[in-house]
Amino acid sequence: MLGGEVYEAIRSRRVTRSMSMQPVDPAQLEQVVRSARYAPNAGNRRLQPVLAIDDARHLRLLRMIAPGMIARPTAAAVVCIDFGRAEQFGFRRETAGLFIDVGTTAATMLLAAHALGLAACPVTSFSRVAADRLLGLDPDVSAQMIICLGHAGDPEAEPPLIGGWVRAGSRSDSASPRDQSAGADH
Repeated sequence: MLGGEVYEAIRSRRVTRSMSMQPVDPAQLEQVVRSARYAPNAGNRRLQPVLAIDDARHLRLLRMIAPGMIARPTAAAVVCIDFGRAEQFGFRRETAGLFIDVGTTAATMLLAAHALGLAACPVTSFSRVAADRLLGLDPDVSAQMIICLGHAGDPEAEPPLIGGWVRAGSRSDSASPRDQSAGADH
């Protein structure tokens, strides 16, 4: 049985989509990014560089290319894959382990953010081509996940779900998402 602080951190960590405008302390952002080095990683090759962003302009531009970025963070960590280095180790671009390591890196940073009292939200719905250009990444490096960071805002201020909830098998072809969410009894 797990116990203690580690289990409590795992159990209590939540995704937060409502963030205040209070800036993230640069030392905390650095700590979150540095925690990536402790993530489980295939062969300890560290082919997932992480970029720290706390510039309001870059954050605003990232939100423009990321429909999944509902949160309005004051900082972010972008987990990338260095495909050039991966190929030097004999990995093809589609090798599953490269993407699994993105997940372990993100999970570690999400726990670090939680331990520091920061709100966090992972985002994978974004234009990778646009993000790579915006961030000035080398051609062999590509952004794979954005971790929004900030301080928790008012949970009541979170935007509603687009289209509401739909139970599997309950959607009729004639009903619009608005009709279903308005009459839903969830």
